[in-house]
Amino acid sequence: MDLAPFKLDIDELLDDYAKEHCTSFTDFKRAWMAKKFSYVYEGRPKTNSGVFMQSLFLHCIGHMASQSSLSQRLAGLYCLYCLYECQPYKPHFKIYLSLEESKQLKEFIVEAKQRGIGLVPALVKRMLDKGMFLFGFINLLGDHGAKQVDELNAFQTKRVKFACDKLFANTQIGKYTHTDLGEELELHTIKKLSMDYAKAKELALTEVSQTVDVEDAKHILQNDKLLGDRVEEIVKEWDAQKEEFYQNTGVSPGDELAVVDNDEPGEFLYENDSHAELAVIDNDKSGEFYDENDGFDELDQLLLE
Repeated sequence: MDLAPFKLDIDELLDDYAKEHCTSFTDFKRAWMAKKFSYVYEGRPKTNSGVFMQSLFLHCIGHMASQSSLSQRLAGLYCLYCLYECQPYKPHFKIYLSLEESKQLKEFIVEAKQRGIGLVPALVKRMLDKGMFLFGFINLLGDHGAKQVDELNAFQTKRVKFACDKLFANTQIGKYTHTDLGEELELHTIKKLSMDYAKAKELALTEVSQTVDVEDAKHILQNDKLLGDRVEEIVKEWDAQKEEFYQNTGVSPGDELAVVDNDEPGEFLYENDSHAELAVIDNDKSGEFYDENDGFDELDQLLLE
């Protein structure tokens, strides 16, 4: 499937918009209609429709998240919205957005608000309300497969470690997982006592056998293992299971498990969970929300035309 022509068409549309240093959605719609860009779907492939749509979406996200001019990045967002709304598929294919891309989108919204472009947060809010996004972990932009695997492994390890800390902080499990069973049971003392006891039995039977028949009592000396040896096997099994637990959970023998008073979302969820962040992106730092219709007048008028 050759998607290069489609991407080239998108590049030309965005370049035409950016040349005029525009920022409004009205100007983008004018450029879209001038090129009759909705016909881009007339040449769509008959198979792999999902791959086709995600490739177009991803190309627009690449422009939006780039270091290009503000007009170019705005054009990427506007084109992403229009491609979704104009797609011929029912139900619509959603826009896949990774955690990294979600973070970049949030930063873009903050920048747009600082520059007084209220339409951007309003448009993204509408896209969220309509369920246009499909959130995921893997960043599809660029060739960073190995890096993504490392990040996911580190993230999973962090979650397991956090879960262990929370679990151990509220139970006695932490105490037991760090217990030295040999020291707890005083293994060396037990082994010494059991060895002394075995020698004492043997000595006693030897002395008694000189005066009486002890044939029926010799089975007392024929035990397979001493008590100390049996306890030592239990201790070794305990240590092996404890080591396996350390390997599976990432907890090390020297870890100090402290009580966690507050759930720090950042310790369990990646970047405060970008899904939740994006759900309130129109909330500025002062806690004042945008007016429900702030920035929508232009958009509503265009959509009704």
